[in-house]
Amino acid sequence: MFYYLLKHVFLGPLLRLLFRPRTEGLEHIPESGAAIVAGNHLSFSDHFLMPAVLKRRITFLAKQEYFTGPGIKGRLTAAFFRSAGQIPVDRSGKDAGQAAIREGLGVLERGELLGIYPEGTRSHDGRLYKGKVGVAVMAIRAGVPVIPCAMVGTFEIQPPGKVVPKIKRVTIRFGRPLDFSRYAGMEHEKAVLRAVTDEIMYEILALSGQEYVDDYAARVKAAAEAAEPHRTLPWRRR
Repeated sequence: MFYYLLKHVFLGPLLRLLFRPRTEGLEHIPESGAAIVAGNHLSFSDHFLMPAVLKRRITFLAKQEYFTGPGIKGRLTAAFFRSAGQIPVDRSGKDAGQAAIREGLGVLERGELLGIYPEGTRSHDGRLYKGKVGVAVMAIRAGVPVIPCAMVGTFEIQPPGKVVPKIKRVTIRFGRPLDFSRYAGMEHEKAVLRAVTDEIMYEILALSGQEYVDDYAARVKAAAEAAEPHRTLPWRRR
């Protein structure tokens, strides 16, 4: 109930009024049935702007930190994400990744839309990074299509570290559904998972026009922080 109040009464209309999002390819989102929407992740705003333009409910796998932050702000953020039906994901190790896959499969088994960011974290510099294979595991095991999505302009309105977004128009593009049924039963094959994930990332790249980096975002970000430990990098700002 809270999700639909946010989407149709409170937050959704406000976001559409302020940011006037252009949408392309909405016809690729199925009217019913399970599917994965896999997108690039440039901004905290992505969590709200994509659902605002969809007719159907979408459940995101959201990082656990959104549910465990300190202070009043942390508690309010956690309450908001829980009420909106989002699922906390612990990103600290392999077992945590398997738990996230189980949660995602549960959403798909209910015939719902699952939102996921294959990069695993927000891009700290606006580039598109290598995708993690969890999205491929879920697509193959559940036998559902993957709709690539590109958020365009959200990095400019709210890059990591910026609390209040700029009021500026953004674009949200959805690509044609990707069918991976030819790989049924092969979700344990590493080469298959990598190929499927790379295909998804290529489609996101084609939609977004970003520069691509063949490395994981978290690794590149950690290396940048290690190289300049005393500098206040943009994504460290609060």
